[in-house]
Amino acid sequence: MSATTCNETRKKNVPYYDRPRERLLREGAGHLSDAELLAILLRTGSEQQTAFELAQRLLATFGDLRGLAQASHAELTRLKGIGQVKAIELHAAFELGRRLLGGSGQRRASIRLPRDVAELMLPELGHLTQEHFVCLFLNTKNHVIGKKTIFVGSLDTSIVHPREVFKEAIRCSSASVICLHNHPSGDPTPSREDLAITHTLREAGELLGITLLDHIIIGDARYVSLKEQGYL
Repeated sequence: MSATTCNETRKKNVPYYDRPRERLLREGAGHLSDAELLAILLRTGSEQQTAFELAQRLLATFGDLRGLAQASHAELTRLKGIGQVKAIELHAAFELGRRLLGGSGQRRASIRLPRDVAELMLPELGHLTQEHFVCLFLNTKNHVIGKKTIFVGSLDTSIVHPREVFKEAIRCSSASVICLHNHPSGDPTPSREDLAITHTLREAGELLGITLLDHIIIGDARYVSLKEQGYL
């Protein structure tokens, strides 16, 4: 029996009211489990398992949706039933979700509070497994007019140099800068290096007439604003 025929036979054994696509049409996407939504994305399973069973195995392997979203292409394709196409489709789906949560690039975000920055950048930085140092460049109305990843890797004062930060700020004609970086451990508590970098950047900004508004550290669905902590 071919894989397609076997899959069709297995699907026929699933009650109509328990199939993810039919449930979505009947009850709405919000009523489906993570595994059911994944099964709809996967569309097909394999000779040994349905798309729903494959979705369950994906979640069990990577722990949850967050773990699955962080999985590399190689990690995904090592699982039986996940080929190149399915892995690419999963990557695309998670990236769309991150972009949606991060807001549309077509409108300028207005920054009033550290919480505004965190809501804007948590979807982009919160899931990363390596430190990323990112700068947001703002105009006089506190609208974000530019963004740039300055460095990827373990941070220290010799690597995150003011030259790289303020060169881009000058290029954007920005009035102020907000720096962010993530802690892959999930704990956003600032380190001694984080405080040293903030002090260096603040002094450089004062010399250039470009204000360092904040340095925000992103953790696992949490953040710490060094401005709110009194370091700026």
